[in-house]
Amino acid sequence: MSLAPLPTGSTAAGRRRLRGTLLVLPALVPALFVVGGGIGAAVLQSLGLMPLVGEARLSLDAYTAQSSSLPTATAVSLGIATASTLIAGSVGLAAALVIVSGRWGGRLVAALGAATVTVPHLVGAAAIGLLLADSGLLPRLLGIPADAWPRLVGGPWWAAVIAEYAWKESAFVALVVAGTLATRVASYDETAALLGAGRLKRLRFVMIPLSLPALVVASTIAFVYTLGSYEVAWLLGRSYPEPLPVMALRLFDSISLTSRPEAAAVAVVTTAISLVAVGLAFLALRRTALWR
Repeated sequence: MSLAPLPTGSTAAGRRRLRGTLLVLPALVPALFVVGGGIGAAVLQSLGLMPLVGEARLSLDAYTAQSSSLPTATAVSLGIATASTLIAGSVGLAAALVIVSGRWGGRLVAALGAATVTVPHLVGAAAIGLLLADSGLLPRLLGIPADAWPRLVGGPWWAAVIAEYAWKESAFVALVVAGTLATRVASYDETAALLGAGRLKRLRFVMIPLSLPALVVASTIAFVYTLGSYEVAWLLGRSYPEPLPVMALRLFDSISLTSRPEAAAVAVVTTAISLVAVGLAFLALRRTALWR
């Protein structure tokens, strides 16, 4: 009587990956269909292959029509997204470390973060505008006249826009990183403490390495969302130069039907930058010790 061979480690790991893939497929396939269909339609429309009027003709006219303002809009969008993501990542990481400390201050920060995440960006933009405008709440509390208050709303540095995104996304980053650390940090931190590591060494060699994968993922999500969101920049930013999503919305709402391919071209550029950011994030994740 022969016994069936036991599955090797690689075979068992392959079966687990296959089972995980099958469990994800019911949610992944509709998402890929919707997202892929939307991106494909935008690409075809921007290339003139799916026109609203006239015959289909392969052309780059939609990209060259905005060649004078597209680089400036791209630079503005990248600046806003990069600055707000760096601030949100730094503040979110610090807040996550406070949350996992287990003290009453950590519970308070977690409650504030959970409340902040539920606030829509449109409401947050209105609140930041009322707070930072030259006639807003903050200069009145500080007793600073309107002509002496810096132009934070609609100013040259997009300060109010960056502040709103950094405030909202820092809460998101904090909750994601804290949720990851809560399941891992206790045992590693106690082991390091028993081996004689002080607080700074535990922070450097335990807390930060454990939080890096979640921090990279959450920051990438915040960057991509900020890059493609229009309402905050539309309410709190300048009228010119426009960020990419504001430009795309303006062209899409134009009364001229020929502006639709140009709006699609701007959306394709935004999507391409987002995909590059996601690719760089995956490369960064592969270099972390936890990924290996």
